[in-house]
Amino acid sequence: MTSRSLAIIGAGPAGLIAAEHASGAGFAVDLYEKMPTPGRKFLMAGRGGLNLTHSEPLPAFLGRYREASNWLGPVIAKFDPPALRAWCEGLDQPTFIGSSGRVFPEAMKASPLLRAWRARLEAQGVRFHLRHDWTGWNDDGALCFDTPEGPVTAQADATLLALGGASWPRLGSDGGWAEILEAAGVDLVPFSASNCGVEIGWSAITKDRFAGAPLKTIALRLDEERVEGELILARYGLEGGAVYALSGPIRAALANGPLTLSLDLRPHVDAAGLGAKLGKAKKGQSLSNLLRKAGLSPQAISVLRDAVPDLPRDAAALAALIKAVPLRVTAQRGLDRAISSAGGIARDAVDGNFMLKARPGVFAAGEMLDWDAPTGGYLLQASFATGLAAARGIEAWLNRDSLRP
Repeated sequence: MTSRSLAIIGAGPAGLIAAEHASGAGFAVDLYEKMPTPGRKFLMAGRGGLNLTHSEPLPAFLGRYREASNWLGPVIAKFDPPALRAWCEGLDQPTFIGSSGRVFPEAMKASPLLRAWRARLEAQGVRFHLRHDWTGWNDDGALCFDTPEGPVTAQADATLLALGGASWPRLGSDGGWAEILEAAGVDLVPFSASNCGVEIGWSAITKDRFAGAPLKTIALRLDEERVEGELILARYGLEGGAVYALSGPIRAALANGPLTLSLDLRPHVDAAGLGAKLGKAKKGQSLSNLLRKAGLSPQAISVLRDAVPDLPRDAAALAALIKAVPLRVTAQRGLDRAISSAGGIARDAVDGNFMLKARPGVFAAGEMLDWDAPTGGYLLQASFATGLAAARGIEAWLNRDSLRP
């Protein structure tokens, strides 16, 4: 009996794990990738240590996906962080939990994991077709690709699209597929930047002296949402995990114009205790020295002065300000500067098995789908989980005839 065939377009985490499952289930798998090598974005993520997932309890973990958690939650629960760690162990790539709760491979890079993974896929018969840029379907329903040797077509019993979002064009994730799917009648949500910096009008002093400097152990608040972490000063504003975690609420608020973030420069000291310390200042002590003795770094002091040029000398008022520095944000950075993107294929455009309702036999996974998450391992975890879920959906769909009486 001839094996059913599956074409997977996109060799990132979602496409690769789908290829692993499908080939292991006995399907003939062809994996197409527009870049010269698979996993280019995966390798880039590995430059920072390859934060695979996070160790926090699953309910809190799933809450990071915000409004998408109602449908992503059950998918991730079937391939959760412990399952991802066990999968890595199966490739002889042990993992560890860092001090922040983030999970990394012990090798602290992606290349050993990717090499072992590709070897497994090739041993299972997966055929790689690199430098194949998908351009859609022809009139006969065949997949069309541009290659260095010219246009080619391919047929398959099912197709999985795992082409990524729109935030890393130089690594292949340029969102160019959106026009193809829109023409095919697939409902899409416009792309927007996520896990990106925000623009703030710093003074020349802050720009010239402190661009690239960290703001460590801070808390950032927007309305009722508060995130502890770190930030990095940039000439245009702020980068870093704390602001990335608020990407969704910031994006929504900016739709109504500039907003104000509240920055707590001493999150582990209450206002009363900080005020008491500031109140012990010696007569004639400069404000800068006073702030340094209160635990503020030079860059934090510069941010504070930019936000409120006329700082109060009253200890209680100054403490309250240090605990809630108002930062006026005018914009988020664009997609070309973002770590990830929101938007893509609308959730209602796919069925429970991640098959496109407008194109039976074509499935989608990973960052092509409209969900959003902060950095910290949540992006990769959902890409793996949706890729595996789509592969299982494809398996069920391809085997449907054998289940009929």
